[in-house]
Amino acid sequence: MTTRRLGPGDADQARALFAVMAAAFGEDAEPLGDQYVDALLTDDSFWAVAAFEDDRVVGGITAHTIPMTRSESAEVFVYDLAVHPEHRRRGVAAGLVATLRALAAGAGIADVFVPADADDTEALAFYRSQSGAESPVRVFTWRREPHS
Repeated sequence: MTTRRLGPGDADQARALFAVMAAAFGEDAEPLGDQYVDALLTDDSFWAVAAFEDDRVVGGITAHTIPMTRSESAEVFVYDLAVHPEHRRRGVAAGLVATLRALAAGAGIADVFVPADADDTEALAFYRSQSGAESPVRVFTWRREPHS
């Protein structure tokens, strides 16, 4: 298995990564246009790291850089991490986290963080195994109400 950050020219691999994620979370996903995917992959604040077995995407992690206001620094917020079911329990997710952390450090970003649902025992166990510092946090979401 190899991992690497996707960038310009990796639209097909990005779409494969996004499909693995949608399937892993049991979510419907709409097709993403070329312009949208290209904009993501050229945006330095968007991180898409894919895990490959041969040329096949078997997992990935997406994240976003968040500029801080208390110092001239940034943190990386992990949005999604998923591995194809056939490739779980083989170190793929740990490799993805390690790659993202190394890439962030190389960009001068010291802190990487991820939220996890309190009832997602598998995710919690995995993140704990990665030696991250756990914080009790609640997340609140505001959604725009659809127009009637």
